[in-house]
Amino acid sequence: MNIKPIFLSPSADILEPKLTKKFTSLSNLIFAAGKHSLPDSLVLQINHEIEEIGVFPGTTTETIKKLDQVQKDLLKKLEKDHQLVPKNHFRNLWMIVGMSAFGLPLGAALGLMVDNMALLALGLPIGLAIGVALGTSLDMKAKKEGRQLDFNVT
Repeated sequence: MNIKPIFLSPSADILEPKLTKKFTSLSNLIFAAGKHSLPDSLVLQINHEIEEIGVFPGTTTETIKKLDQVQKDLLKKLEKDHQLVPKNHFRNLWMIVGMSAFGLPLGAALGLMVDNMALLALGLPIGLAIGVALGTSLDMKAKKEGRQLDFNVT
């Protein structure tokens, strides 16, 4: 089963730069997802969302919000049910986890050892580096296993 092409409703201002960017981003995600073998139930769900976008009666701002929500929902569904992730997904996720879970405790320990809590901030770049390294390795693993979409989240 094939995914239908996506069209905007006639009520949307296609010259609006934000709408064009969001529309292009969603189109790229749908194209990247279509390269993988997806179950018919998911293809039907995507086609239903595409049809809703084509007849969405809202303003340009509401259309941008609708496109953004459809993109977020599709990314969640692809990750949760089919283990498909966009490029740099794990890097972005683990960068934050590294700073909070590794960096802050390291900085606090260093600050307590030296008796200067100003060194707390020194742990953040260390945690950032650890998180980026872990995330990048997970991204490379996902790419090797064929679970990475040819799509960057914008």
